[in-house]
Amino acid sequence: MDKGRAPIVSFVSLGCPKALVDSERIITRLRAEGYELARKHDGADLVIVNTCGFLDSAKHESLSAIGDAMAENGKVIVTGCMGAEPEQIAEKFPGVLSITGPQQYESVLDAVHRALPPRHNPLIDLLPPQGIKLTPRHYAYLKISEGCNNRCTFCIIPKLRGELVSRPLDDVLREAERLVKAGVKELLVISQDTSAYGIDIKFAASEWRGREVQAKFVDLARELGELGAWVRLQYVYPYPHVDEVIALMAEGKVLPYLDIPFQHGNADVLKRMKRPAAQDRTLARIATWRAACPELTLRSTFIVGFPGETDAEFEDLLAWLDEAEIDRVGCFKYEPVAGAAANALGDLVPDEIKAERWKRLMAHQQSISTRRLKRKVGTREQVIIDEVGPTVAKGRGRGDAPEIDGTVYVSSRRPLRQGEIVTVKIERADQYDLHGMVVGF
Repeated sequence: MDKGRAPIVSFVSLGCPKALVDSERIITRLRAEGYELARKHDGADLVIVNTCGFLDSAKHESLSAIGDAMAENGKVIVTGCMGAEPEQIAEKFPGVLSITGPQQYESVLDAVHRALPPRHNPLIDLLPPQGIKLTPRHYAYLKISEGCNNRCTFCIIPKLRGELVSRPLDDVLREAERLVKAGVKELLVISQDTSAYGIDIKFAASEWRGREVQAKFVDLARELGELGAWVRLQYVYPYPHVDEVIALMAEGKVLPYLDIPFQHGNADVLKRMKRPAAQDRTLARIATWRAACPELTLRSTFIVGFPGETDAEFEDLLAWLDEAEIDRVGCFKYEPVAGAAANALGDLVPDEIKAERWKRLMAHQQSISTRRLKRKVGTREQVIIDEVGPTVAKGRGRGDAPEIDGTVYVSSRRPLRQGEIVTVKIERADQYDLHGMVVGF
């Protein structure tokens, strides 16, 4: 390394938004210590790879990214979920400098310092108060807890990330306030189990703006809703107290959007998954939510081909989707995960049947999504602009999370700015997206 320049680190961040927040924290610390970031491995002094290890396909992607970094650079530090089980990485790439698990920020920084010491005094280096973000300036992920107490049989997240650990409420709100002051227009509230927030700390109260506020899911949502930004709730486990947040949505305090991974519609499959299995009551709750907040958008994910899933159980899932009318759906073909309890169930569904069921579910859901989007034609929707173009901009309505949901294609009589929130008259809908014209700024 040239002693006259700052040390350069290339960074690869894989996996979910929770891992992205981990990456942002590491990068913020590195920038505070004077490290520069590079987009290419071959010009950097070392590479950090933040891995995902949830599914075999994610592990393959992580190993491929490590292999690319080793080939292009040779000095590689590995962290993230796959690092919680380091044997597979060490066996394939014995030359990596360090392997750590998720949330182990200090260990990552120690490894960087050993391989590439910082050059300057961090006490005199300036950083934006909101830290370094990997998302566009107008939205940010706000992680409110680490770990998970659930024991879903298909999942090893508690093994990788540990038990639930909630952040103090005032700590979360101070971060959110800094982000909004820095220009963030949308806060995406995330954790492994967002609605479990505060359970582990017995809802310990914090002083916030001269008041005592408990660390409860609904109280946190209410306080975030007072900061002047869109508040979107993601990765919500369907506990009974989730019902309390619907009133905040109806009042316009938080976005009328819930991301709840229901996973299936058949009670027996859900019991094998160790998920809430009273799907009739779930349908009744959905109806109650929509009666209280007609604008509510529901997003969910489902698994097809779970061990033992019969044709009849899959048909139950399709019928459940017809009744629930979920707006946005993601679907995964079941993959065995090393260490998951579901591996002991046996009775695996053949890959070709999983693939056929996945295609059927996605086609089935497409008609539901199309039908629900058509209801918005002729309405006026608030849209946040993500990308600007010469004639048409791309944005998202209040029912669309970035990266995973649909797009609103927007025409305007004047140029739009990224992060601007405008009122759009919806003129047309297709299977997943909306099209309209700006009618208000």
